[in-house]
Amino acid sequence: MEPLGRAQVLLQCDLCQSTVLQSHCEICQINLCRDCVGEHLSDSSQRHNVIPYKYRFPAPYYPKCPDHNTHCEFYCEECDIPVCSTCKSSDKHHGHIFTDVLKKVHSKRKELEHDFEELEVRINPTFEEITLDFNSEKTKFENHYENLTTAVTEQEKNFQREINIIVKKQKSEIDEMKNKHLVALNEHSEEIKHITSDIKQSILDLKKILDSDDVSLISAYKSRNDEFRCLPPKVNVSLPRFSPNQIDTEQLHQTFGSLSAISITKEAHSNTLETPEAASCPQAKPLLDAAEVITSIQTKFTILQNVSCLSDNEIWTHGMENIMKLYNLRGEIIKSIKTQSGNNPRDITVTRNGDLVYVDIEISTVNIVKNKEIQEIIRVRGWKLHNICGTTTGDLLVTMDSDFREHARVVRYSGSTEKQIIQFDSNGKSLYSHGYTKDIVENRNLDICVADYEAKAVVVVNQAGIFRFRYTGHRPFTSEPFDFIGITTDSQSRILTSDRRNNCIHILDQNGQLLLYIDNCNLHLPWGLSVDNRDHLFVAECHSHRVKKIKYT
Repeated sequence: MEPLGRAQVLLQCDLCQSTVLQSHCEICQINLCRDCVGEHLSDSSQRHNVIPYKYRFPAPYYPKCPDHNTHCEFYCEECDIPVCSTCKSSDKHHGHIFTDVLKKVHSKRKELEHDFEELEVRINPTFEEITLDFNSEKTKFENHYENLTTAVTEQEKNFQREINIIVKKQKSEIDEMKNKHLVALNEHSEEIKHITSDIKQSILDLKKILDSDDVSLISAYKSRNDEFRCLPPKVNVSLPRFSPNQIDTEQLHQTFGSLSAISITKEAHSNTLETPEAASCPQAKPLLDAAEVITSIQTKFTILQNVSCLSDNEIWTHGMENIMKLYNLRGEIIKSIKTQSGNNPRDITVTRNGDLVYVDIEISTVNIVKNKEIQEIIRVRGWKLHNICGTTTGDLLVTMDSDFREHARVVRYSGSTEKQIIQFDSNGKSLYSHGYTKDIVENRNLDICVADYEAKAVVVVNQAGIFRFRYTGHRPFTSEPFDFIGITTDSQSRILTSDRRNNCIHILDQNGQLLLYIDNCNLHLPWGLSVDNRDHLFVAECHSHRVKKIKYT
């Protein structure tokens, strides 16, 4: 754009020289007013590319010829260099093929834009994802080794506990044997003391008799020497001994537990990423003539609203309650998470890292669940948040209405940072209706697709937010109004949207052309949609409280 000064000159159309210009043809490098655009495009002798004037590139800068100091207006295809008119007619470039340097630059610019888009949209995010995965794996292995150390320490405590029990038991047995030994010795000692006392008394009695001439004492004396000659039995005790077993190290290791061997391998990526065309068009999966229900899961919600695939075998769900539940395909609840505020979640999604994210419309926040802990990542004022989805680059797309429901928009967030606002088309008209829910999904081709319930339409813009198409259904199918309330997309960039009033699913191609209806699976008020990695469709039925897994390819 031209720099603004204190006084501005109104630029005029190059064709009519009278009207203020509004557009610019990149190919012809001329400025046009609204009325002259049609006249300019009517010249079919050459290609045109008319864009709004403010988006034009600056006037082309022609390189100077190093030999003749003039502008190089031609490009030698043979030498792959810009050349001036003098060089073009010289013998040096005799017989070579020349093109207009601006056309060549335009072609090169397209290549640059292609490379830039691929680097920014695919290659760099892929390497960022690899880095995230690596860091995640690093954290996992650090936690694993910490858990290993904890397990070994716990086993050490177990062994120590068992050893303490053995030692305590044997010490108790030693004390018991010692007490028995002491009792036996004390009894023997008392017996000897008693006999010794009798012997001493006999000595005193004999001495008294011998010192007396009393005949009666002498005649009454009875000898006890035969009794005393019988010595008391000796107490023999076989003292206990402790015989420690030799420690068998190998057996101890086996009893204690063993570590499996570490195995380090490298799983090679392909040498190059697929081209964007190949990436956006995996092997085609034709649509079935008649879709079929593979599994039906009964949930515990009174009103079921949304479903989001965590994997091919696990799905997150929520309804009109302040809780979100993870089910497996057997209908078992694996995990339940209550919202932090106690409010009902408006919408849920699963990030590329497998984290659950939900919208709290009452307090206008977006929250992420990591290891059962809830973290607030986005909070807005003046807007009511509705629906959310993750993108291939890790961003979040959020639909919202202003508090007074006068405006509606889509906002792209990187973490908690606002990166992009999508609200108006090229004519300044609002892309989305204000009011009720607007489910959102990023297509595989990076289009942003919104099921606008109030507008009864699917609105699709490209990654830059430029309007692509609006799908409003086909009347021959039904006379009832269309209620597009849920939306998802599959590996073929097909867009699937739930039509709640007509109990069916509309399947569109990436350009908005209707391909098929799924209306034969006994659907009853279908709401939220999600597709797993195998292109199986999961449908949340509002009042039956069921999630149906449907095969349609």
